[in-house]
Amino acid sequence: MNISDLVGQAREGQPRAVAKLISLVEDAHPSLREVAAALTPHTGRARVIGLTGPPGVGKSSSTSMLLSALRKEGKRVGVLAIDPSSPFSGGALLGDRIRMTEHATDPGVFIRSMATRGHLGGLAWATPQAVRVLDAAGFDVVLIETVGVGQSEVDVVRLADTTVVLLAPGMGDGVQAAKAGILEIADVFVVNKADREGAETVVRNLKQMMAMAHEEKPIVRTVATRGQGAEDLVRALGEHRDRLEACGELSRRRRRRAASEVEAIALRRLRATDFHTGRLDELAGQVVDRRLDPYAAADALLAALRSGQ
Repeated sequence: MNISDLVGQAREGQPRAVAKLISLVEDAHPSLREVAAALTPHTGRARVIGLTGPPGVGKSSSTSMLLSALRKEGKRVGVLAIDPSSPFSGGALLGDRIRMTEHATDPGVFIRSMATRGHLGGLAWATPQAVRVLDAAGFDVVLIETVGVGQSEVDVVRLADTTVVLLAPGMGDGVQAAKAGILEIADVFVVNKADREGAETVVRNLKQMMAMAHEEKPIVRTVATRGQGAEDLVRALGEHRDRLEACGELSRRRRRRAASEVEAIALRRLRATDFHTGRLDELAGQVVDRRLDPYAAADALLAALRSGQ
């Protein structure tokens, strides 16, 4: 397998090459370092937009609606739909991709379902590097639809330039359900299913909570299954990006994204080493035997790693 040729084919818009590169990332292939080196010079252009919210709020329908609106503007769009892992195969259940079949034959769209494979936080562990693949392949926008796990689903804020939090009426107290975790990460709020009774209550509650926090964030009403509100959402996203660029926050967010990616790769490699596993097991035994406390054991592990002993 020639990685340079594969990257070249991906940059020419060949979907099979893009899919192959993402598969190499997901499988932690031995050539992953070579893949990253080949991709990096071509990255840094794509807008990364995350969509998250409680289960049942309409994330897949909203992603599909936004995808259609962006395509009308001539944007090439990549979608990473994070699905729960199958308990049998370990793969993605593909529910999100099924809801986006209308885009399947569009050459300007690439949709990939990714399994969480037990990773918490709403994303798959390989999502950051999959974003890098789509960015290098020339997609103008990358949409990340998280799995929908609720209050702990906050990893997307470390990866996206703009985070969209979706809520909907008729799901109990949606604001209360979300505010402990995902509400604070929103750059743009979307109240989906806005044609239902209770939608204005959700909007009012959001405004009250923002007033209490002395914040002001856009709230967009949508009916994603009918495409209503798509233009308003695209406008809100564009205005948010303009604000990020004007104050330098976009650069800071991307720097934090890179730092998280580097840290995750380093920790994954560290945990895979025989040295780390053996030394950690030895220190764990000393903690169990009460010869060391956990902090002293951690200090010993770090010291051993630094000295290579």
